[in-house]
Amino acid sequence: MIVMAEKNDLDKIKDGVAKSNAMRFLSAFNNIDYAIKTRYNMNRSMGFSEAVRKAVAFNFTIRKYEDDLISYGRLRNAIVHDNSDVVIAEPHIDVVEKIEKIERLLTTPPRALETVARRDVLTVHCSKSMREVILLIASSNYSNIPVFNDDNEIIGIANGQKILDSFGKFLLSGGKEKAFLDSVKIEDMLSKLENSNYYAFANKDITVEQALSLFHQNSRLLALLVTENGGAKEKPLGIMTGSDVLKMNKILESY
Repeated sequence: MIVMAEKNDLDKIKDGVAKSNAMRFLSAFNNIDYAIKTRYNMNRSMGFSEAVRKAVAFNFTIRKYEDDLISYGRLRNAIVHDNSDVVIAEPHIDVVEKIEKIERLLTTPPRALETVARRDVLTVHCSKSMREVILLIASSNYSNIPVFNDDNEIIGIANGQKILDSFGKFLLSGGKEKAFLDSVKIEDMLSKLENSNYYAFANKDITVEQALSLFHQNSRLLALLVTENGGAKEKPLGIMTGSDVLKMNKILESY
């Protein structure tokens, strides 16, 4: 009798854990479904799989876990009966923990300014000579320094590689080293760059996922400046560069 009682108690505990897993899964699934459709203005009656496929174009996390989310949509239908919450199957704990991780990434994502961005943003005035800018880059070990004008507006990024490219073109055109270093201003160099999409602005609430998406969408993006509202005339609160992509991935993996 004692052995039987112990077995019954263990069965109750196992059943409780299994039901808890199902409820945890359904809660995470419903929150993900709501988050996707609300964020991207989708009809609430749209199927989960269709919503996921549409959101892939806008969200790095959804794109990364697309196959898992599609599978979870099918699993949800196997767990509950019709549209009710009557549990008829139980998910494995590994599945529950993974969908809860995706839920956290989509509903309470880590903010880039708090986890990734360098907060001590070094800037330089557009009137500085190339010599002064190069020395600043060398002494600070920062290869991307925002450049501002007299109106306190960011007009570009002093990037080490772009400076080297500009220097090479200057020499090829017959210019002298000293003239480039002392006569050319950083503003002059920036004005000759063909593309201005090598840097971008974001507001202070940008998430790690959103920042990572911007770097993936634009292979030329060297620096992402964070300001209060994402404006060029606002004081930089933080800066992220291509070298931070690996850190962003690690944060999302462990979040």
